[in-house]
Amino acid sequence: MIWRQQSQMTKRVQRITAAILSFVCLLAVAACGQRDMRTEIVVWSWEPSMKSVAASFEDANPDIRVTIKDTSGYENLNNAIQDGYGLPDVAQLEYFALPQYAVSGQLLDITDRVSGYGDFYTPGTWGSVQLGGRMYGLPMDSGPMAFFYNKDVFDQAGVDATAIRTWDDYYQAAKKLKAIDVYIAADAGDASFYNAMIWLAGGRPFHTTSDGKTVTVDLTSDEGTKTFTAFWQRMINEGLVDTTNKTWSDGWKKKLGSGQVASVFAGAWMPSLLLSDVPGGAGLWRVAQMPTADGSAVTAENGGSALSVLQSTRKPDAAFRFVDYVCHQAAGIAVRVDGGSFPADKATLADTDFANRTTVRDTRSIDIPYFGGQQYNKVLSEAASNVSTGYQYLPFEVYARNDFSTTVGKAYDWSAAKYQYENVKDRIEAGETASNGKPLKLPEHPGKRITLMDGITTWQKDLKEYGLNQGFTIR
Repeated sequence: MIWRQQSQMTKRVQRITAAILSFVCLLAVAACGQRDMRTEIVVWSWEPSMKSVAASFEDANPDIRVTIKDTSGYENLNNAIQDGYGLPDVAQLEYFALPQYAVSGQLLDITDRVSGYGDFYTPGTWGSVQLGGRMYGLPMDSGPMAFFYNKDVFDQAGVDATAIRTWDDYYQAAKKLKAIDVYIAADAGDASFYNAMIWLAGGRPFHTTSDGKTVTVDLTSDEGTKTFTAFWQRMINEGLVDTTNKTWSDGWKKKLGSGQVASVFAGAWMPSLLLSDVPGGAGLWRVAQMPTADGSAVTAENGGSALSVLQSTRKPDAAFRFVDYVCHQAAGIAVRVDGGSFPADKATLADTDFANRTTVRDTRSIDIPYFGGQQYNKVLSEAASNVSTGYQYLPFEVYARNDFSTTVGKAYDWSAAKYQYENVKDRIEAGETASNGKPLKLPEHPGKRITLMDGITTWQKDLKEYGLNQGFTIR
């Protein structure tokens, strides 16, 4: 009897347990079914704040799930395109790279979706997401060029950096800094910097027809290219530019930190990187408008990126909704700006709180008065409004920038080798010896001089040959 009651009790427990398990399974299936009903989009972005933006977007758009992958490097995108699988729905592209993917048909034409958006953005960024009058992305951030300088070092040299308006002013300041053994700048051959300076000088060496098939490469005759190249060659010839340390190298960061290099021409994204790479400079640095060849109040874009929808996506509407939220809606923009991004839209640039900011937030969420209490965003916002328009990137700009180092870069290599040769020669003549007491060894002479224009000529030849091989009509 007891056994029978226990048996009945066991069966009863088993039935209850089975019912509970069935109920749990139904809930799980329902949950999975609900999740599956959401449209998933994949976004490739290196922007640190993008995961926070995606969470905010999903709250406002519960029918879409966003997967963020911090995949960067155009080689990865090129491989995915070539393989035909693994492509994202949305990709972050730097402005210089966007035309290459637009002209090859990899980006969705969103022109009809963004009617009336033009006045929302600064002119430079809006111009950077179009090709042949068609739109292939929305501006995400901005890189208007500005003059970042170590005020403490400039003061030691007796130079008022705020009075530097022209390239001649800059040249005169460089000579005063050189007198106290300081370089005003370092450049060992940076294509991004060189292109931005050509843009700043009014150069327009590249043109692509609206159909994307005919490309003009005119570096050697373009007036802006010649103007900057002549100016920079003079700076290098007189030893006013450090050509021995590549930008972002440890040596470059060390010289900025020690004050051996006293300034940088860079985009508006530079404050957070200065804080990260040169933390010891906190309170010493300031920012000013770019000096120009004739002193006019214009500047160029140096960096910055857009979000684009890939042509291959099967979810163009969901993908565009995400791009629009990140780049055009106030909520999405606010999340990115709070994370340190420099905005591309006019409204944020004009915001009082943004303009009055005097600190840079570090990775510990501590606000650092890196620029000595200066309201640096006011300077950068002014720069954003002064970006000249009309500059075009090549539809194979990614290749062009890689090729720069092997063409124009040779002029920098020659200059660095010549500096090393003359430095050791002077030390030998002064009777110096090596640290081990042995005689110093004179390095090999750099040989025949290679100028920047020599490099520009070779670069142009390479670009034309590459363009022809890629099927473009080259002028």
